[in-house]
Amino acid sequence: MKYAINAPAAPESIGPYSQGTTAGRLVFASGQLPIAPEHPHHIVPGGIREQTEQVIANVNALLAEVDCSLSDVAQTNVYLTDIRDLQAFNEVYARYFTPPAPARSVVAVSALPMGALVEMDCVACR
Repeated sequence: MKYAINAPAAPESIGPYSQGTTAGRLVFASGQLPIAPEHPHHIVPGGIREQTEQVIANVNALLAEVDCSLSDVAQTNVYLTDIRDLQAFNEVYARYFTPPAPARSVVAVSALPMGALVEMDCVACR
């Protein structure tokens, strides 16, 4: 059975989708933008490092709502508006996703909602 995740510590969805869902032991976090929950209409100030920190914090808040953590993440998808930001993104990402790191895809895109530099979704297993 599928259930929606409603995590007050993560930003609300900006469209007609759930913050995340669960299906059995799997947890699916929708794409998270670098939006601080207390400022839902603005991307956090700063560059790729600050935005990556916020995206990971949002994913972590979503996972915590269903008693999971970043160590339960099996797969991530990352969307960058500038692939040249990959090294800086990786520096932040590596602090949170330690070995065995999740499987990952990184895709360069022309634009993201609200002018974000990064978006990330994930699948975790509880």
